[in-house]
Amino acid sequence: MTYRTPSPYAPPRRPRRPSLPRSPRRVRRDRGDRRDGRARLTRRGRLALLLGAVLALAAAVTVPLLLARDEPAVEPPRTLLVTEGRRAAQVYTAVDRALHLPGGTARKAATAPGVLPLPAAAGGNPEGYLFPATYPVLPATTPEVLLRFMVDTAVKHYGTRRIAEGARAHGLSVYETVIAASIVQAEADNPEDMAKVARVVHNRLARGMALQMDSTLHYALGRSTVDTSEEDTKSRSPYNTYVRKGLPPTPIGNPGDQALDAVIRPADGDWLYFVTVAPGDTRFTADYATHQANVADFNANRGAARQ
Repeated sequence: MTYRTPSPYAPPRRPRRPSLPRSPRRVRRDRGDRRDGRARLTRRGRLALLLGAVLALAAAVTVPLLLARDEPAVEPPRTLLVTEGRRAAQVYTAVDRALHLPGGTARKAATAPGVLPLPAAAGGNPEGYLFPATYPVLPATTPEVLLRFMVDTAVKHYGTRRIAEGARAHGLSVYETVIAASIVQAEADNPEDMAKVARVVHNRLARGMALQMDSTLHYALGRSTVDTSEEDTKSRSPYNTYVRKGLPPTPIGNPGDQALDAVIRPADGDWLYFVTVAPGDTRFTADYATHQANVADFNANRGAARQ
């Protein structure tokens, strides 16, 4: 913009009319009104925001409550534990209970032809192939599915190269190894004794001696005990290893990995006899007279426990 000096010909500027002074009270009132108006609007806005937040929070809390009340709850998955050494009959009972089925349902499913993928050597008998583990149980689980899962797990465990080679090293088939492992599982007082018990089994088989295992006899009699009478040993059952040499015809329970490892890798020793005199006190020997003395100690302990 170009600056120009005032022209002498320019009309004289009209003086500005002075404005009337405003009343100080009015000014304060006007400004106060504006300040109060702004303050009231701010408080109202904050109240509105706060009220909206409260309503939103209430809605957020109410919606899940309504959903939890109106929609069916999803049942969390349950589990079934099959412990080492359980017999098939015990597993069937546990399956029926876990699935809330009438007694005998699982047994019927297990013995139905073609339901379980058992090896030919098992002859359709699932004993020894209901592998000890923890299995999931869902609302849609059926006994056929659950039992098949157990057998599949066992077949995978027993079908490894380690098991196959270990079995051949001792002149056994895989199925015979499972049978021997089921005996070791039932006879050993604790896992540390399993390899020694397995050695006794191998030594007796190698010498053509009867195994004379109480566990096989009690399996045939359908009971679990450590007491065997002379009358029991006269049983004509093929599971009576007091009079029948070799392994029993089938496993007598479902062994775990430790028992299987003990059979394919037994401890070194010449033992032919053993007896658990007391918990934690299993005595192994190759001398029959020493074994008889150990059995006498066992009987003395049993007699004292009954009194």
